[in-house]
Amino acid sequence: MELSLKCHKIIGGCGEGEALVSHEPICFYLTDPKTGLVREKSHELAGKNVAGKVLVFPSGKASSVVQIDGLFKLASNNAAPKAMIVKDVETVLVVSAFIAKVPLVDRLEKDPFDVIHTGDYVRVDAEKGLVTVAKRKA
Repeated sequence: MELSLKCHKIIGGCGEGEALVSHEPICFYLTDPKTGLVREKSHELAGKNVAGKVLVFPSGKASSVVQIDGLFKLASNNAAPKAMIVKDVETVLVVSAFIAKVPLVDRLEKDPFDVIHTGDYVRVDAEKGLVTVAKRKA
């Protein structure tokens, strides 16, 4: 089953891959810059890898320098997410995504936490304002 959803482009581009969903805000500084592994021990994604994934999360967290540096280092090591879908966009995350060249969208026509689950295959086309979700086989 495939689902297409309209969205709002924040940072342009296209990215696709397996979805990784977090219900908690993310601080990219607390990921391993070489591998993309989430190092924040108390985070629901602790031990999971953001590299090459389409990351679905509510928002970023932490100061601007920390957040920008974290995502930039991930991108420099080819360990950044392929695209990001957020619920609550904030300026620091926008700047981080812009510098790291990671497509970023929000305002999906359906709640992303209701329709996207970890393991689904997701394509984000920020230029067309479209997110396509292929549900994983159960």
